[in-house]
Amino acid sequence: MLNIHDINVYYGPIHAIKGVSFDVNEGEIVSLIGANGAGKSTILKTISGLLRTKTGGIDFLGQSLNATAPHKIVHMGVAHIPEGRRIFQRMSVEENLQMGAFTQPNSSIAASLEHVYELFPRLKERRRQIAGTLSGGEQQMLAMSRGLMSKPKLMMLDEPSMGLAPILVQQVFNIIKTLHDAGTTILLVEQNAHMALSIADRAYVMETGKIILTGTGEELANSDEVRKAYLVG
Repeated sequence: MLNIHDINVYYGPIHAIKGVSFDVNEGEIVSLIGANGAGKSTILKTISGLLRTKTGGIDFLGQSLNATAPHKIVHMGVAHIPEGRRIFQRMSVEENLQMGAFTQPNSSIAASLEHVYELFPRLKERRRQIAGTLSGGEQQMLAMSRGLMSKPKLMMLDEPSMGLAPILVQQVFNIIKTLHDAGTTILLVEQNAHMALSIADRAYVMETGKIILTGTGEELANSDEVRKAYLVG
């Protein structure tokens, strides 16, 4: 579904992503793990068209994304749920969801809303509530649901557990599994390596802009190198 080959991304003179290549196959959950500043979020922004690679390329369903505008990438079936949730704080829950459906015909929005409300009954209960008054976990649920309203083939999640209490972290990962079970392919960026690897079909470990390890979620969870760096303490 997604092929990243030899991308190099810069912030001015800073070489943030250094020759990274990886794939995401249809139906998978693929996790990118690594320390803060490793380049994980930069990769998602580059896939979304918010940043551009200097070399190599990004192909989605056989089409190059290298020069594609971000809104067209959403039309193609890629939803990016950014770090920090970025919901529309002063809009209601339902207005946020409707904004997520901007790529879809008006005739399909009611059915999409009903689908989201079936997956997440709490959002239906709060559909008239101002989004900025929701709890952190509810806001993350809303951010993911807003992405789902675009009917994505690939959903990219950036640090969905950030700032949440442990009980809410488990809830968020249960939501991710629900979205996956409903047929969405997932690319997950996450500092909580234990949780990310527990649900991943495959995973990549990043360090200073490079991929240094790859394997199944189980293989990396049992790797001494990964355990010492990310799963202990």
